[in-house]
This record gives sequence, C-alpha cells and structure tokens, in this order.
Amino acid sequence: MTMKRLGTRLLALAACLPVLAVLTAGSGTAAAQAATVTAGRPAAERLAASWTGPLSTRGRYVVDANGDRFKLKAANWAGAQGTWEGNGDPNDPANNQAGQVSHNIPLGLDRVPMTQLLADFHDLGLNSIRLPFANAMIHDTVPVPDSAVAANPQLRGRTPLQVYDAVVAALTADGFAVILNNHTTGYRFCCGLDGNERWNSGQSTAQWEDDWVFMANRYRADKRVVGADLRNEVRRDTWDDPNWGLGDAHDEYAAFEEAGNRILQADPDLLVVMEGINWYGIPAALFSHGRPMLTPVRTLSHTLIDSGKLVYSAHFYAYTGPANTGAGSGPGATSDPRYEDFTPDQLAQVVNDEALFVTRTGQHFTAPVWISEFGAGGRGSTDAKEQTWLDTFTDLLARNDTDFAIWPLVGWADASGRPLDSWALLSYDTAGRRTGLGDPGDWRAADWHKLVDAPALTGPVAPVAHWNMLDLDHGDQNVSRRMLALPDWSPGNRKGNCPDGQRLLALGRSSSRGLCSDTGQPVTGTGDWTTVTDERYVTQGDWASGYNKLQCPERTFAVGYSVHGGAMAALLCAPAAGPLPSGGRVLWFDHGDNRPADGGSVASDWAPGSYKGQCADGEYAAGVAYTWRWLHYGVPDALLCRPLG
Repeated sequence: MTMKRLGTRLLALAACLPVLAVLTAGSGTAAAQAATVTAGRPAAERLAASWTGPLSTRGRYVVDANGDRFKLKAANWAGAQGTWEGNGDPNDPANNQAGQVSHNIPLGLDRVPMTQLLADFHDLGLNSIRLPFANAMIHDTVPVPDSAVAANPQLRGRTPLQVYDAVVAALTADGFAVILNNHTTGYRFCCGLDGNERWNSGQSTAQWEDDWVFMANRYRADKRVVGADLRNEVRRDTWDDPNWGLGDAHDEYAAFEEAGNRILQADPDLLVVMEGINWYGIPAALFSHGRPMLTPVRTLSHTLIDSGKLVYSAHFYAYTGPANTGAGSGPGATSDPRYEDFTPDQLAQVVNDEALFVTRTGQHFTAPVWISEFGAGGRGSTDAKEQTWLDTFTDLLARNDTDFAIWPLVGWADASGRPLDSWALLSYDTAGRRTGLGDPGDWRAADWHKLVDAPALTGPVAPVAHWNMLDLDHGDQNVSRRMLALPDWSPGNRKGNCPDGQRLLALGRSSSRGLCSDTGQPVTGTGDWTTVTDERYVTQGDWASGYNKLQCPERTFAVGYSVHGGAMAALLCAPAAGPLPSGGRVLWFDHGDNRPADGGSVASDWAPGSYKGQCADGEYAAGVAYTWRWLHYGVPDALLCRPLG
C-alpha cells in the first residue's frame, strides 16, 4: 500500500479453497454458476499447461522451469492483510476500508464460491496473483466467523492462515502462479503512520525473518507458489527513515538480503521479490523527502546465494509522485508534482529513473522489475487526470514489456451493483452478483486489455551471465552456500564470498566492495578451498615489486576476500576442475579506474567514490597487490588477471 488518501484502494490477499463447487451459494442461480464453472475449467487447464514451476530469472526476464518467458500478468487479491482502519469496532463496516470487512482473509469469500472467483480471474487474462498477508495472520488462532465464508461453507471453523492455505491450494490448482506478499505486521489498513511502516515495525527483524522461513517451508511442496515478496511499501515512521546500506536497524538493504538468503536456504525454488524504499523524510517544503523506490540499486544491489532468483518491484499511482505523498490536503501535502502531472515523455523518464533502469542488461543490478501495484478508480470515477495517467502508464508498461500486478482484484458492491471500492476489478454484492471490468461501464477496460494483450517476448530465454557485487561496508557478505556451512575462514576480518559458481573479478580500492561473475566461469573442482594470507603461493616472478601480494595457488581462482578496516587481509581461492593458464597481466588501479571498455557491469558504479580494478570477462583474478607505504594503508592497488583459456 502507498501513503495515500484512505479509502481510495484495497489491499489484496488471496484466500482460495480447493476446487470444490458450492452451487447453492453466491452469484446468481445454480445453473448460471454451473455454466461459469464449466466455462472456467478450460481456461484453468490452458493456464496450468502453459508453464512449469518453479520460476527463476534470466537477465530482465522471469522464466519457468523450462527456460520459457513467464510474464507476470497479475492482480492483488486483498484482505488477509486486514481492512480495519485503526479506530472503533473492527467488525463495523464504517471502520474498515471502503466499508469492506475482510475478517483478515481474502475479500469475497462471503459472497462468491471460490470456483466462480477463479473463473472470473481467468476471464481477466491473469496468470498470477499477488497474495498479501499480515504477520498477525500467521499467529492468529481464532477461527474466522462463519459469515466471513458464507459462500464457501467448507471453510467454516478455519483460522485466517488455514483459509489462506485453502486459497493458495485453489489458485495453484487452477494454474495460477502465487506470490506471497508480506503486506503488514498487524491487521490495520492502510498507510502512513499505521504501525506497518517497516519490516520490523511492531516486531523484531528476527521474528519477521522467522515468519518468512515458516511461510517458505509451509508451501515448499507447491511449485506454483513461486515467490516471496518481502515487504510492502517500506516507509518512514514517526521518528526515523528506512535507509539503504547504513548497516543499522533500519537498513532495508541489509535486512532484505539476509531474509532473502534465509528464504532460499529453506526453499531454493522461490523468487525473492524486493521493493525499494517507498518514502523517506518529512513531507514539508523545508525538509528533505521523497520516494526513492529502486534508485539506490544503481550503486548498491543485492547478491543472493542463488543468482537467478532476485526480482525487484515498485509501485506507481497517479496521485503520488517522486516527492509527493499523495495527500490531498493538510499534514503531509506538498506542492511537489504527482505522476499524473507529467507529460508522457516525462513520466517515461521518471519511471525509468525510479525503477525500469534495473532491467538494463549486463549490470550488477540487472533483474526483472515487477510493477506490483498500480491502478485507478474505475466505474463511476470522473477524475480525468487519473484516467489520462492510466492510459499513459499502461502504454509505458506495454511498450517496455513490463511485468505487472494491478491493485486491487476483488471488492464489494452494494445492492445496486455500485462498487464500494471503485478501484477493484471485480465487485460482488451480498447475493454474489458481479460488477466487473468486463461488464459494460468501466472505462478502464480498454487500458487493461491493451496491457494484457500487449506484444511480449515469449518462448525460450537464453541463459545469461551474472555480475554480482559484494559489499563489506559494515560486515560480512557470505553468499556462498558452501562457505555458509563451514567455519569462519578469516576470523576477525570482514569477508565476502561470491555465490557458488562465480569468481571474484574486481575490487574497489578503498571501499571494500567487490564484483563477482560467472561469465566464462571455470568449473569448480573437488578439494579444499584455500585461505591465502601471505606470499607463499607467489610464483613465476615478482609481478608487483615492492608490494605485498596475495596470490592463489596454481589451478585455483579467487572467489572471496577479507579486509581489516579497509586493508586486505586474505584471499579465498577455489580449485578448478582442470588446468588454468598462468602468466597474465598486472592491472593497476591505484591512480584511477581500470576497467574493460566492454566488460560486464562497466556501465554502472558498484563502488562509488573508489577507484575500481576489474579483470576482463575472459579472465580470472589470481592475486591482489597492496602496500602500507606512501599512505596507501593496505588497500588493494593491483590485480593479477589471468586468461581463462
């Protein structure tokens, strides 16, 4: 959710039960429902046959288990994150978002049988569902009221988590990919200072990570549960901002990487979805404030223990902006432009600057970008600027072949068919009658179909090389499964280990940053890895006269390094399966950058403010030279780069 006017949109969490039709409740007559269910089954069978889980990434694309493109065409099914607005009786519609009481399960289960809901999802052209949840849901042992599942009586007596289980099972049985989304800590909706600002609002970081490991293990056997969307819209609380890389308790960068790697240790098949900082600062003219989104990724990206599992995400709404909270008036309102105020060219530039730049190939940050929330008020809306914005924004997503998830999917309607939340794509009254995007009168239909039906890359996506950064600014960065299972290889020093299957390719001179890659990677052999702390393995002459040198043994290559302060302490070297060429060249970077003109990740800065030395893509780092003379303080000055073949 985003800092916005309360009541303008609904959070989405999926609660779907196994494919069991209850034809005596919900929308219309039993005959009409049976026709809908029958019509929906071929769509479910086509979707299920069209892809194979699990999902992973290749460059900017998400792919299935066969290496075929799987474009996320998703919607948010809200409710399990909570709809109560924080005051009064949680069961009173007046105290819930848009008058909709979710009872902390996905909306609509009181009104429509699950089979009908899923058939309507298929009709929209969706292939995936973002399914929000609150941490409170995991620990809630109170069964939901019978009224909350009136159209799905088989769910009576179940807790919110058990209803969530049933929703996941039904969605995946119908062929949908499900991305679990940690939306909130407690059940409160929605934005600003609501107690859900950070992953560790109202709970510790350790508890948040433990909850994620619990969820990863809970759905591990279902390969259509494809992703863990770590946290929704991280933002400032009353006193403090989140940050990206400061190494403190509010460091989203560090917390997300640690959580992502714990999740992958529990279930290596999941995508790890990371959203950027949604808001920082005090929204007033005299104070710094803004919506960074993914901009920090340019110089500080994540490295996971499995390189093909990272997806970045961002949210865009017409009434918010790069420095506008979305507030209409009063505290928090500023005169900063909103996204709806930009021309099409300006909007394209700002969306690229805040998010889509991440899809640029061959960089340390290259990953798919999923616009996991966007939307607009539909039926009954007269906001011309928002309508123009949605048309422009969907043009932009279609043109860039961008993965997306609209907000929200399901809402309530009154007896006349008027949606209580006009943002919902599908709205149902108490009798289960639907007022949906496909029914006459919703201006968004043309934009939606343009987006869903846009030309897109399909079929096989070629494997890609990775360039992943190591960040030792504040501590260790151990992203090697092998080394995580072994004792500390350089005690008392900060150390970084490349992901298994990658090698160390570059170092920053005074930043403790490094760069790993698997381009042309030599096959790792058997045997122990070697920690090098002195010059005992220096062979074939003194390649950096007068300098201290750490050199890997013959037939090994550098896969990690450690520092003490900013000074070199050790190299970690892995054995190659076969002979490696010797000789090579000395690459000095003590007086400026020395990076190949056409190598990987040379168009991006992974060690800002530091000189960088980077071997060519066809080389491996065999050694590093440094000195304590001339006030160099032991930082790396040169690399020994040797050819791979």
